[in-house]
Amino acid sequence: MLSVENLVVSVRRGPEIVRDVSFEIAPGEILGLVGESGSGKSMTSLALMGLLSPGIDITGGAVRLDGTDITHLQPHQRVARNCGKVAMIFQEPMTSLNPVLRIREQLEEAINVHDPRAGPERARELLDMVRIPDAGHQLNAYPHELSGGMRQRVMIAIALACRPQVLIADEPTTALDVTVQRQVLGLIRELCDSLHMGVLFITHDLGVVAQLADRVAVMYAGKLCERADVGPLFRAPLHPYTNGLLACLPDPESGNAAFETIPGAAPRPGAIPEGCPFSPRCNRAQETCRSGPVPEAHGPERQVAVCHFPVRQEAPA
Repeated sequence: MLSVENLVVSVRRGPEIVRDVSFEIAPGEILGLVGESGSGKSMTSLALMGLLSPGIDITGGAVRLDGTDITHLQPHQRVARNCGKVAMIFQEPMTSLNPVLRIREQLEEAINVHDPRAGPERARELLDMVRIPDAGHQLNAYPHELSGGMRQRVMIAIALACRPQVLIADEPTTALDVTVQRQVLGLIRELCDSLHMGVLFITHDLGVVAQLADRVAVMYAGKLCERADVGPLFRAPLHPYTNGLLACLPDPESGNAAFETIPGAAPRPGAIPEGCPFSPRCNRAQETCRSGPVPEAHGPERQVAVCHFPVRQEAPA
């Protein structure tokens, strides 16, 4: 459904922010994109949407939706050419919704862009689809009159207005409490299955990925360092960065033991070290790690950046 091939995003006359990123999303599949803040996750999503800020450009690679090249098309061009079937949910709905417009107006605006012939009942249909109770009443509400979870459901409804083939969710549950987060994740899974759309779910929460995603792509310093199905990646990470992220998860059986951490901070664009970008923070690194890793396949469904000293864990019986 969505194919990203060797995507490069750069600051004009400046460094690369996203470097040689490739992945695919099939219909009905959820791909989790994980990594630390500043790793390039959100910049990747904005590039896929055609929403990069002025001065930041796609300088390499291709983005294809159902076989159509949409790499350099602006949002209005995608709609005009009937290839605007990629929608996005942002992290904080209160800053995405217009505070002075009722929910009905904001839904109808999105509906009319993609389907001008749709009647007013389409707005209520979308709210029913995202399980908002008393949808007829909520259509007349302003954003501040809704809870955080309800606002995020409205954002999902707006995203569904274009009947998307691919839904991009950029950390949509970060600002929600645990109970509401679980409800929103369940809704996204349900919509993915019922509408048979692909989902790119961006998060730094590996627990969410384990619960929701079918496959995982781990991103570091603007580049993918490992990509695999959820089960194999959690059972046996190959790249030391992936292993470090998993080691940071709390272990209920560890008692009062201190959390493990990854020392240092991720490098900024333009300051990527030579060789393996993770080597300055890796407890397995040696001098040879500065020789420059390249992608290497480990089986048909797994890819990991070459590591001279990979983690070799066996999956538990």
